[in-house]
Amino acid sequence: MTDYDLIIIGGGPGGYKCAIAAAKLGLKVACIDKNSIFGGTCLRVGCIPSKALLHSSHQYASAKNNLSKLGIKVKDVSLDLREMIGYKDARVQELGKGIEYLFNLYKITKINGLGKITSFDQGNLEVSVEGKVLKAKNIVIATGSDVSSLPGIDIDEKNIISSTGALSLTEVPKKLVVIGAGAIGLEMSSVWNRVGSEVTVVEFFDRIAAAMDGELSKSLLSSLQKQGIKFLLSTKVEEIKQSSNSLSVEVCSVKDNQTNTIEADKVLVAVGRKPCSEGLEKIEKDSRGFIQVNSRYETNVKGIFAIGDVIGGAMLAHKAEEEGVAVAEILARQLPHVDYEIIPSVIYTHPAVSSIGKTEEELKSVGRKYKVGKCQFAANGRAKVTDDAEGFVKVLTCSKADTILGVHIIGAYADTLINEAAVAMAYGAAAEDIYRICHSHPDINEAFRDACIDAFFKK
Repeated sequence: MTDYDLIIIGGGPGGYKCAIAAAKLGLKVACIDKNSIFGGTCLRVGCIPSKALLHSSHQYASAKNNLSKLGIKVKDVSLDLREMIGYKDARVQELGKGIEYLFNLYKITKINGLGKITSFDQGNLEVSVEGKVLKAKNIVIATGSDVSSLPGIDIDEKNIISSTGALSLTEVPKKLVVIGAGAIGLEMSSVWNRVGSEVTVVEFFDRIAAAMDGELSKSLLSSLQKQGIKFLLSTKVEEIKQSSNSLSVEVCSVKDNQTNTIEADKVLVAVGRKPCSEGLEKIEKDSRGFIQVNSRYETNVKGIFAIGDVIGGAMLAHKAEEEGVAVAEILARQLPHVDYEIIPSVIYTHPAVSSIGKTEEELKSVGRKYKVGKCQFAANGRAKVTDDAEGFVKVLTCSKADTILGVHIIGAYADTLINEAAVAMAYGAAAEDIYRICHSHPDINEAFRDACIDAFFKK
């Protein structure tokens, strides 16, 4: 029997970042994952492979449709889907080896197998894996989440697919129906639309990207429609019927109950995710299966902690990472703090959309007085010359104190630019603070500064 200061069950972003942080802080650490490649859903079938396909498909569409106006003439642009998928898979393998390198560097024990807590007794915590019993002073549950479906719809990863199947299709579907207009649905819609699929997105709500600022949602909808993606909003899926060579998706309008049938080769179900918390009967969970934790991420069992998707909240890899590092620091008797008010959220379409802090809808709902500062990318020199001038930066500030309350961006660089806003908000910056900081010219970040200047001078 081997003793550890910390055993982490789950090698995703939260788990492996927790392991590395704990090892750096001097703890003896083991990390268990059922997959040979650590990195979790994010690395294997989520964030990383989807961004690879988004990048490849955007390059393909750009070469096919946009390069000529830059004076670059390319003849006979064609798609090799097998190569595109192979590129994605190779990057996943490389990044997986990177995690393995870090584990070796910090002397973290990497264990492949299904870890199960077999003793919940304080001071005698045990985990079994592959026939071995490991003893730990502390355990972190970082088992993540899995795809959800709709009642009566079974995901077979052949015709009715999840994001996992959508990342490894061997042929471009002629007609693709996507159920759900959140980040996963919109990103996968973009990938397959760019390479030739006729894409229809069915969304129960009356807007896409429902968690985002309303103005961003409307602007993104307009942009994606121009790219050729069809949307059925305020619509629910009633049933999917399979025949020998096609699928029939029966949909119903939420507003007037009118029904319609859409034919498809593939249907992607992207309606959210559920926690992987099975087999933890002694751990307290809510009605949806999310593990309940206190302010220290500790469960009802002393010494057992939980982080990431399995405890709910924003199901984001970087949120899980923050929690993983926080638990490592707690175990090392430090005093970490995760500010959930300033965790950025991004949808990596083109244009991308990103958001941090409060939306206009949230501020209005609580009667908070605020000012709006905006800068259109069409007014930004760098965006203009790189032919990516669609969209805007919107900054929301306190009417009295000028403090930045929220930042919302739509544009090609929204995913990167939002992190300047994150730093500013973490330090409690006012719009004037950004106004007084010199930014390089010509650069995209000037758009954030110009939006802050606009807010500062608003009456």
